[in-house]
Amino acid sequence: MSELYPDCDPYGIADRLTEAERAPILRLRTVLESEIKPLVAEYWEKGEFPYQIAPSLHGLNLMTPEEIDGEPRSLYHGFRIFELARTDASMATFYTAQAGLFRTSCRVGASPEQFAELDPKITSFETTGVFCLTEPDHGSDIAGGLATTAERQGDEWVINGAKRWIGGAFTADYLAVFARDVADGQVKAFLVDREAPGVTLEKIYGKTALRMMQNADITLENVRVPEAQRLQNCNSFKDVAAMLRVMRSDVAWIATGIQAGAYEAALRYVRSREQFGKSLGSFQLVQEKLARMLGNVTASLSMVSDLAEKQDRGKYRDEDSALAKMWISLHMRETVALAREVVGGNGITLATDVARFHADAEAVYSYEGTHEINALVVGRSITGKSAFA
Repeated sequence: MSELYPDCDPYGIADRLTEAERAPILRLRTVLESEIKPLVAEYWEKGEFPYQIAPSLHGLNLMTPEEIDGEPRSLYHGFRIFELARTDASMATFYTAQAGLFRTSCRVGASPEQFAELDPKITSFETTGVFCLTEPDHGSDIAGGLATTAERQGDEWVINGAKRWIGGAFTADYLAVFARDVADGQVKAFLVDREAPGVTLEKIYGKTALRMMQNADITLENVRVPEAQRLQNCNSFKDVAAMLRVMRSDVAWIATGIQAGAYEAALRYVRSREQFGKSLGSFQLVQEKLARMLGNVTASLSMVSDLAEKQDRGKYRDEDSALAKMWISLHMRETVALAREVVGGNGITLATDVARFHADAEAVYSYEGTHEINALVVGRSITGKSAFA
């Protein structure tokens, strides 16, 4: 077992982290356990986000921690996400909206000059932003179906369209909006001021997963954006795909963290619960389910950690991140269901934490590419044939 995760990392995969990399993760854990975890059940039930915790989370400087010299390794970034997700999926989604989605869209899509100006403000949270790709009528078919348009008029662009499921939009400074250039039909990216004339945000109600995360429907009506706020290196959907191959690996880490959180919550419960005069953890069927859950967590951790080390060697392939997101999300569903089973009737209450992980897993299963879309990305690589319609 690893020292960092003694209950859910039997092969010691986290031991690949250096002491310098473990230090900020342990600081994060302290904040999560003392300030954030006590709030999540209450705010999950209310369908609200505890924004009062944002300063503590931002102040940890997790993107560029002082202990690490230079840009942290992908493995550190992954375990940072894992630590967040094993506490709460909405917390991981909230943080990675900035540290993953927005920062990646700027890293890949901005010119070197733009990124040099933006990145220090992104890492310090001086400037915040969100990734706006999905639309009301286009999710899995967004590559060919993206309907939001951008028309250049002099030194400005006029954007019209709508975006959906945009998490974190209500507190973002900028919306990284992807729109199709009416002149050449190519997809381009724009940093749209959230308060610009013509931008309307509406909260999506009635969710049964990621209830704390505030998702928005966004309408853009004749929104004017200066050419200087166009991300200069995003000029086709191929550039968007380059962003997605990085983001999908982040979601695979979230799915792994959710499994760890659900498993640890179930383990706490069966260790403390008695039935028929015996510890619940002493029953054979319960132990079999716990073993399957731990196997899923271990296999998922192995996959994302190997993927992170591959990415650090400069090897980024669509099929690699798609395979991780597809396989881990599928097994996440099994893990959270088994956790729900071993906790019994109490597994549907927020008090045990299991119900929250069980519900939130459904959102993670679908976002950043459904199971089927990611399977087709992998299948295209395997066969050399595209099966996309």
